Amino acid sequence: MTQTLLVVVLFVGAIATLPWLVRRLQQRQGMSAAAAGGASRVLSVVAVGPHQRVVTVEVGPEHARTLLVLGVTAQNVSCLHTLPAAPTAVAASSALLAAQGQSSSFAQEMSAAVRTAGKPSHE
Repeated sequence: MTQTLLVVVLFVGAIATLPWLVRRLQQRQGMSAAAAGGASRVLSVVAVGPHQRVVTVEVGPEHARTLLVLGVTAQNVSCLHTLPAAPTAVAASSALLAAQGQSSSFAQEMSAAVRTAGKPSHE
């Protein structure tokens, strides 16, 4: 009787510690991926249907970031577009204003983006 009770207690204890063990292993794998420069950042998510999303993700090491535009459904993830991440004029102007202690409004950022988009490139 006591031997059966001991087996049941050990079995319940093993089942109870299994989620903790899985979480611990996932945390270790996450830390090693981040240390290897594999950290990624979700920039935006747009729902285009009940189970479809367009997701913009920034991946890669700090010196060579890449933007991925992904189509995500319940069954599939497909890469729609890939481009190198470069600081935009809007982000640069926002950083400049923040460094000067001023905050930029949406209208200011839009006008800066329109000005830089309208300039012809001299290549």
